[in-house]
Amino acid sequence: MHKIFNNINNAPGKIRIIGGKWKRRNISVIKHNGLRPTTSIARETLFNWLTNKINQARCLDCFAGTGVLGLESLSRNASQVTFLEINHKVAKQLRKNINTLCATQSELIQINALNWLKKTGEPYDIVFIDPPFHSDLLQKTFLLLEKNNWLSQEAFIYVETQSTYYSLKVPSVWNLYKEKKTSNIAYRLYFRHP
Repeated sequence: MHKIFNNINNAPGKIRIIGGKWKRRNISVIKHNGLRPTTSIARETLFNWLTNKINQARCLDCFAGTGVLGLESLSRNASQVTFLEINHKVAKQLRKNINTLCATQSELIQINALNWLKKTGEPYDIVFIDPPFHSDLLQKTFLLLEKNNWLSQEAFIYVETQSTYYSLKVPSVWNLYKEKKTSNIAYRLYFRHP
């Protein structure tokens, strides 16, 4: 997610997928309090970082929102994406976009991400963590991902925060791979190396 919508109503906006088989395809996004679609500039940077890693990767989008990170992954030949989204209206729009794109390699689960991560899982190769800003979800998410087998041995973990969020306490096996900051956001890619 990124950029908070100021006009909070249900009038849809559009986001363009920037690469892969769905390049230039628009997806609809409802305006909802706290929903921050990840900017095209941030996505371009992220997927440049992941160029040699995304093909056939299993991906998990923990706080999916618009789902644009997962859809961008599928557009670039990820083998599977699991979307977790708690809000009914946001999940409903994401499901419409998944159906419009015929994204059959995806699974959308309307659930609290932390509750879902409390069970033991099948490891993912790439995980996107972009929770609502000013929440306490990051550290809990990091802990559950490690504790319950959600990460492959050499997983990549993308974390997006507000730019004022300086110190992230990540698990000791996560190494900072790439990092970029703007006036509003900070985005970091970690490489898991046990």
